[in-house]
Amino acid sequence: MVRGGFGRVAGAIMALALLCACTVGPDFKRPAAPEVTGYTQSPLTKTASAAVKGGSAQRFLAGLDIPGQWWRLFQSPPLDALIKRALAANPDLAAAQAALRQAQENLYAGRGALYPQVVGNFTGTRNKTAAILSPVPESNALYYSLYTAQLTVAYDPDVFGANKRQIESLAAQAEAQRFQLEATYLTLTSNVVAGAINEASLRGQIAATEEIIKVERDSLDILRRQLVLGQVAGTDVAAQEAALAQAEASLPPLEKQLAQQRDLLAALAGGYPSAAPAEKFDLASLALPRDLPVSLPSKLVEQRPDIRAAEENLHSASAQIGVAVAAMLPDISLSANPGSTALTLGSLFGP
Repeated sequence: MVRGGFGRVAGAIMALALLCACTVGPDFKRPAAPEVTGYTQSPLTKTASAAVKGGSAQRFLAGLDIPGQWWRLFQSPPLDALIKRALAANPDLAAAQAALRQAQENLYAGRGALYPQVVGNFTGTRNKTAAILSPVPESNALYYSLYTAQLTVAYDPDVFGANKRQIESLAAQAEAQRFQLEATYLTLTSNVVAGAINEASLRGQIAATEEIIKVERDSLDILRRQLVLGQVAGTDVAAQEAALAQAEASLPPLEKQLAQQRDLLAALAGGYPSAAPAEKFDLASLALPRDLPVSLPSKLVEQRPDIRAAEENLHSASAQIGVAVAAMLPDISLSANPGSTALTLGSLFGP
């Protein structure tokens, strides 16, 4: 009889273990990467070159990964300093970091559903004996103390894997938030680098426009002297004056764009337009990298944080299907409520 009873208990435990191993809902599978080996029909080799400073050809290297601090390829210490300050002071980056910490704490809290929940409670009261309405303690004391200790233990075996699917969903949400943080980081650094390059371009355009205005003024002075000597007609002078006015009119819009670009860099660095960044950029201070990394399309998809975040959101939604399916099935919960009441602390845990 003892052996038979033990066998039944062991069988019930094994059956419960097998049920606990069951997890309803679909298992997530990553979408397949694009089966493409290149971006163009012919392999990329190098860029075009020009006979100017910094106009040498750049080579494409297939399979080379892009470094994390990719802006260092421009070899510009002012750019490195500006990006470092922007990363330290940008509020969007701080908000993304806080959201990631929140998602990770939610994951830690969700994992607690796999373990028993234990709640302890202790109360102590001071009471006065009512001899007529209720019995008195054995000591016949007018006042007495009553101590109550209670323990609540609850455990959900997670027979159909609802908790496991919920934890899987929370883990995917944490990963999605991590990729969102990476996307914020990449967007910020890209905007700073693009702003610096635009500033350098505008400074080059302003310098070229000022040089054109100087040449146009010199030409106008020559034509005016020739007009006095009778060598040219007045229409030639008027045409040159119009050309000079047109060149001068193109300068203020460029200066306005430069001021706006400086305000943008100040905002990206976490400051205000009134405190413009000390760094100034021109084309001569930026060096183009000689080697350009070219990743496969499948690698590029894996490296893009927005695509990876969308993938983790899909993973979370897939896990929620299992949670919804498990909600339609029976829920088994085990609980126990031991407790004790005594008149003294010494006898509270006695028989």
